[in-house]
Amino acid sequence: MIRHLDAKRLNIQALAETAATLSDSTSLQSMERLAPESIGSNTDNAVNWKVAAEMRSGASGQMDVWMHIEADVALALTCQRCMAASSTPIAINQWYRFVATEEVAIAEDDAAEEDLLVMTPQFDVLNLIEDELLMALPLVPMHEVCPAQPAFSAGEDDLPDVAAVKPNPFAALAQLKKLK
Repeated sequence: MIRHLDAKRLNIQALAETAATLSDSTSLQSMERLAPESIGSNTDNAVNWKVAAEMRSGASGQMDVWMHIEADVALALTCQRCMAASSTPIAINQWYRFVATEEVAIAEDDAAEEDLLVMTPQFDVLNLIEDELLMALPLVPMHEVCPAQPAFSAGEDDLPDVAAVKPNPFAALAQLKKLK
């Protein structure tokens, strides 16, 4: 395991050639886009992550650079049923293949099952982890079972009794029918 590498300026090619692994914990507060998703004092949590890179033989016979990322964090999200904080675990487990240019990535994207990334000399793994965690957020966070039963109210007590205020129009038709 290699710990002295900088995850914000990582040489993925060198990491893959040595088949190395990099793992660490990063403060949720340092992830500027993900931290605001967590409500309350839960922003002191850590994002635990692991990155592994390797070389694999590609379809053209050349060696391709592959990277595997695992990350997890627990965020306090607002439950959409009871509106209370819900500790929600978010995890990613994703493989990526690196290609030479953006044009190659676009051309191969539809046929590739894996996600394609463009090789850069200094790759920001933490930014990619933050992107993936943001995409893994639930659309509607909810408790499995809410701790308190939500109180639903649409102001029924404030509305006048409609039946007492407005006569039934069909009753008027029934009266007309009786006259004939």
